[in-house]
Parts: sequence; structure tokens; C-alpha cells
Amino acid sequence: MHEHTHGDMYEERGGDIYGDPHGDVWMVHAPFPPRAPFPPPPMPPLPPIPPLPPVPPSPPHFSPRVRRGDVRVALLALLSEEPRNGYQMIEEISRRSGGIWRPSPGSVYPALQQLEDEGLVRSEESGGSRTYRLTEEGRRHADASAEPWAEVARSLPEDRHELRMLWGQLGEAFVHLTHVADDRQVAETKKLLKETRKTMFRILAEDGG
Repeated sequence: MHEHTHGDMYEERGGDIYGDPHGDVWMVHAPFPPRAPFPPPPMPPLPPIPPLPPVPPSPPHFSPRVRRGDVRVALLALLSEEPRNGYQMIEEISRRSGGIWRPSPGSVYPALQQLEDEGLVRSEESGGSRTYRLTEEGRRHADASAEPWAEVARSLPEDRHELRMLWGQLGEAFVHLTHVADDRQVAETKKLLKETRKTMFRILAEDGG
């Protein structure tokens, strides 16, 4: 409780104090409650997502036909020429098949381990890699005239083989361009590649007839 200067008593409650002009009563006005913040305006609805254009049909996948045992025959044939490591044999098979057949390490190294377990090849560490060579028993089993890579390459239709060759040549040109092209040549190449991509999808989307 506080004493007013005119002798009147009032109770201060944390609000504003007002005097009564017709008497000696002073009123205490409680503070207004805090104003609630205005809610943000509602977000306008998002426009509907336009449907995606129809995807052109994918071209059929043509892959060479590798028969069971081709990897084994190829490894023995290559080792009958000279000792090689696994990577060299993978590269040589790819080269002799014109890039059509490149066996994976997951098929080559288990086959080499199997040949080693059978006593047909032996391996030794050399220069940080494992080199394989035929044993005498392995030479009796190896067919130096065998060319399974040629058979695999012939399993791919001629026109698909030519298509792969053209793609490889395009890749060589692209790598060369990335090293020597100026800004104008890069811009023209980007435009050409975009147009080529559109044309390829247009071809794929055409009716079979």
C-alpha cells in the first residue's frame, strides 16, 4: 500500500493509475494482455505439377554371348604365349575382341585360382603384381590356337558391332576435344550433343513401322 499526496489511498497493481474527477478515488487499470501475433497469411496453393512427357521406349540391349568355359580357354591360350598378370589378360582379351568382350576381374581371378588349384598354372609376385605362367601340365591342356574372343565377337550382330565402334570413336573425339577446345568450340559441341540426344530419342520414339 502507498500513500497518495492528497491523503487518498490506492493500490498499485502494475497497471496505469487514473484519478476520478468527481471524487478522491483513484482507480488502478490493469494492463492489457499482450496482443497475439497475427497469423501469417495463408500460402497460395502450389500449381499442379505438369505430367512428365512419355518416355521413349528403350532400345533393346545387345550383348555378346559368352559361353561357359570361354574365360578358362582364353586364359590358357594367352598364357601359352607368355606369362601375364590378370590385368594384362583382361586387356588383351578386350583388344583381340575389338572391345566387345572385356571379362570382369570377378570372372578372371577366380578362374585363375581354379587353374592354379588344378596345377595348370603357377603364380609368383613380381613388381607388386601376381604373374601367372603355365606348368607342364597346363601346356598339355592349353590350346594355343583357341580364339574364344573371336567367337564372342562374332556373336554380336554386325550392325551392333559397327554401332559400338562408332561410339568408341566418338568417345575418343570427345576426350581430345576436352583437352584442346576453346570456348567457342565447347559451346558448339554442347549444342551438337544436345541436338544429337534429342534426335536419338526421336528415333527411338518412332513407330516400328
